[in-house]
Amino acid sequence: MSHRQLSSPAAAAVAPAVSSLQPMETGTLTALRSSRALAVGTGVRIVVSPVLMALLLSRAYTAAAIVFVVAAATDWFDGRLARRWGVSTRFGAFLDTTADKLLVATALLGLVAVHRASPWVALVIIVRELTILGLRVAVESTGVRFETSMLGQWKAMLQYIAIALAVLRPAVIIAGAYLDQWAMGVAAVVTAVSGIEYLVRSKTALKT
Repeated sequence: MSHRQLSSPAAAAVAPAVSSLQPMETGTLTALRSSRALAVGTGVRIVVSPVLMALLLSRAYTAAAIVFVVAAATDWFDGRLARRWGVSTRFGAFLDTTADKLLVATALLGLVAVHRASPWVALVIIVRELTILGLRVAVESTGVRFETSMLGQWKAMLQYIAIALAVLRPAVIIAGAYLDQWAMGVAAVVTAVSGIEYLVRSKTALKT
């Protein structure tokens, strides 16, 4: 019996196993690359936060607006790509949320320092964000996934719009207040209401 005759059955047995590994390896590499791509957006929001603060304090408002809008856009792209690629982990979601809140808090503190945001409005938004960040950790420690609500998504969009308007401060006055001041007030109200919604929704998980 020839060597070729001996090896053919073995090759036939091994071939399916090898072919089944190839899609698995390809899928794993794709998921890894997708996770790294999403991490870049999260990293951008973290890294540019002190840059944004420096620009606001130096009153370089146009540059600050550009930096903020680009950083905020990475949040939208991250969410869209994560849903498209089906790449989501609890740690990744936590880092993404933390980066969002760091960007917003930094922008608000800078705006308060240059008198373009009310310290009370900033306090409401920042306290809510820190409270919900802690709530997320507490809920997910019980094994329950902390899902973002539709109101929470609207909250984030309104915050970004209000902050961008406050940085640029267009000369639009409505009933004695700038347009960005009205926008910031609306954002603060929606932020507070969405925080209450999360607290009510999470009561059951926290009782277990």
